[in-house]
Amino acid sequence: MMERVRIINLPKIFDERGNLSFIEENKHIPFSVERMYWIYDVPGGEVRGGHSYYENQELIIALSGSFDIVLHDGAEETRFSLNRSYSGLFVPKGIWRHMENFSTNALGLIIASTSYNADDYQRDFDEFLIQKNS
Repeated sequence: MMERVRIINLPKIFDERGNLSFIEENKHIPFSVERMYWIYDVPGGEVRGGHSYYENQELIIALSGSFDIVLHDGAEETRFSLNRSYSGLFVPKGIWRHMENFSTNALGLIIASTSYNADDYQRDFDEFLIQKNS
């Protein structure tokens, strides 16, 4: 399952006045966009996330600053450090994730394939491991 997780490099247009990057659904990311949200003002030492999704897929981008994303597929754990606004981490459904080590003024943008649905969340890690390993 972890083989589907990957860093996606987004288009970059360099300009002496400032650079520009963009995302087009179903072209730069492998899904249609249904929701976007952002995480900011995270106090030092706090952890965000701590769940997986049954259906939702995401692209997570550090628009400003940096943070780590820790992923678990039920068998292995992998860590990604995001600190570039022109690349994002594609996280398919069924992968446990949490975000940590937020720098001062970090801004994380999450682009999601589904609208918010509380029933789509798996929030119990032990239960997640049982489901993945049964």
